Amino acid sequence: AHHGKALESAFALELARAMVAGKLKNSRVNLQRGAREAAAPDEAATLTRAADNLAASLRAAAVASNLDELRGVEGEAARGYFTALNLIVKLPARRAFALNGRTRRPPLDRFNALLSFLYAMLMNDCRSACEAAGLDAQLGFLHAVRPGRAALALDLQEEFRSILADRLALTLINRGQIDAADFDEREGGAVMLNDKGRRAVVTAWQERKQEEVTHPLTESKIPIGLLPFIQARFIARTIRGEMEGYLPYLAK
Repeated sequence: AHHGKALESAFALELARAMVAGKLKNSRVNLQRGAREAAAPDEAATLTRAADNLAASLRAAAVASNLDELRGVEGEAARGYFTALNLIVKLPARRAFALNGRTRRPPLDRFNALLSFLYAMLMNDCRSACEAAGLDAQLGFLHAVRPGRAALALDLQEEFRSILADRLALTLINRGQIDAADFDEREGGAVMLNDKGRRAVVTAWQERKQEEVTHPLTESKIPIGLLPFIQARFIARTIRGEMEGYLPYLAK
């Protein structure tokens, strides 16, 4: 069923659209929360403006007529989101954790190094969740299928990046649980967590996954670590036609 549905362009577009909507809504929650907690009024205003821009991106995603258009909306929204994210870092830590846009291979600053490490752990959980739900993790809807790429796991990861990884990164930085000494700079400007830093982040990640939240659809309390598994089951049910449309997990 999964392979057949992946070839149905209308089905693939609607599933991808729901995934992007989940990502944008959850990213917006982070910015709104940051705006409420901001100490400086001008920074609160900038964060509110960035959150409003994501609302505009949501409207654009709702009317995107094909996957390329949808991916374009998502890419532009992500750039605006990462530009604003720096303002949620508290001032004492902001110099050590300046985020100069999102850099990946390699990460070029400490904030990006921390995000990349968290995203890698989230990605592994999303791949396991897809496999547990009987889905082919290689066969995505939003992410183009490429050899050796777990495109469906990347799809599933999107709605969780901001609320699981980004939020944990901000907490670790703002509470001083991680600092400049937890990173090493390599030749060519690449920045990586060192062993001490990795241990601290892995411990925090495991603890975070044990915290409980109420899932808005099942209305039951579950550990955060189970969220990707529940959502992967929803993807499977949508593919089988047991759910009318995919409903992403939306954070409060």
